Amino acid sequence: MKKFNPTTPSRRHMTVPDYSVLSDVKPEKRLMMNIQTKAGRNNSGRITVRHQGAGNKKMYRMVDFVAVDKLDVPAKIETIEYDPYRTAFIMKLLYRDGERRYSLAPCGVKEGDTIIVAEIAPFTPGNRMRMKNIPVGTSVYNIELNPGKGGQIVRSAGSFGEIQGHDSGYTHLKMSSGEVRKVLWDCFASIGQVSNPDWRHVVIGKAGRNRGMGIRPTVRGTAMNPCDHPYGGGEGRQPRGTKRPKTMWGKVTGGKKTRDKKKWSNVVIMSRRSKKKRK
Repeated sequence: MKKFNPTTPSRRHMTVPDYSVLSDVKPEKRLMMNIQTKAGRNNSGRITVRHQGAGNKKMYRMVDFVAVDKLDVPAKIETIEYDPYRTAFIMKLLYRDGERRYSLAPCGVKEGDTIIVAEIAPFTPGNRMRMKNIPVGTSVYNIELNPGKGGQIVRSAGSFGEIQGHDSGYTHLKMSSGEVRKVLWDCFASIGQVSNPDWRHVVIGKAGRNRGMGIRPTVRGTAMNPCDHPYGGGEGRQPRGTKRPKTMWGKVTGGKKTRDKKKWSNVVIMSRRSKKKRK
């Protein structure tokens, strides 16, 4: 983590990840595209997601989460770059056939390293293979849920899953949250842990930095009028005044179970994540 001298009140506690591991190059133009920002509006122009808008302009990097069509084709890591649309770093790969693609970068890789997607490959960070061929106790990321569909889970900065066993066509996978679930062992996964693990320790420091990320201010319910929020009104500072915590539309939050009892993935979850202890 990089810390700053307290030249201003906002700089006193501000921190940013260590970007010294990144390559000093411009991103590949052919692997970028522009995504129109909606600022939380739907197709009618109405706000459906609050507290979104503005933010710095940014280009989307087309990251390859599948790479099955590059089976047994080695790739050299050309650069490790920043991606404004995700918390993890990305790496630019140069395949032996001459094609370049972006992929999620794991911890411990550097420019010049070689990775490969194969049925069986060396157990080094970045290599990708079917889960049934990965030994128990190995950390994995960018994991498929359906063979050939591409990685869908364990993609954020610093996250990883742990292989706990193989049985009857399924791999038992322990998630970062502590949940243990079954995944088809023909699905592909990458070896290692997602890069930029210090992201969770970042201190924003000032409101303007959030505005640059497209996050607008949030007004507390207790500061509103009674017509605007269940917590509003009263003389001076008042307690909540309702039996259970609610949203501004009256829906109960805090402790209410929202998971669908008939959700398709219930059958593959072996043990739920542990409840967070309130401090």
